[in-house]
Amino acid sequence: MRADGHNHFTKLLIVTHAQLNMAHTKKSSVHYIMLHATDSHATALAQLDAHLSNRHIDHDPAGYFLIYLEETMLYAKHFGMVVNDEGLAINPETGKPLPAKGKIETPLLGIYSGRSAKEVCIKLFEETKLALQPSHAAYLGRELVRAEAALLSGTDYIQD
Repeated sequence: MRADGHNHFTKLLIVTHAQLNMAHTKKSSVHYIMLHATDSHATALAQLDAHLSNRHIDHDPAGYFLIYLEETMLYAKHFGMVVNDEGLAINPETGKPLPAKGKIETPLLGIYSGRSAKEVCIKLFEETKLALQPSHAAYLGRELVRAEAALLSGTDYIQD
């Protein structure tokens, strides 16, 4: 409890793999999910997150990932991308920039799955040794943790 009498985190949920009917795991691990912080702290974090999500990020020539959930699993689909000297994602056949909306055809390079963010990250960075830009690898780790939290809490996951 803080000096002002408020708890720093007002609720904490502890969920085990066994509680999620994941009996196929070799050992139960405990996941902690912060349900909400004090109102002012939560508001400040939401504002900071929105600000940081709107910053410029260079495209990673190694490609991009779509993260999604299915039942009790996390998935990361890896798609290839060609980036020109100006930093724009382009169609390799035409050399024209890819559209911001509509269907984009880029090659599927791999699908990585796991029961936790850590398991997917191990597959991505330790087993396959993907060479991503450090900022992209950090982003993927953050998004996989968010996806895992949504999976554990039963809420929808929308990739940032």
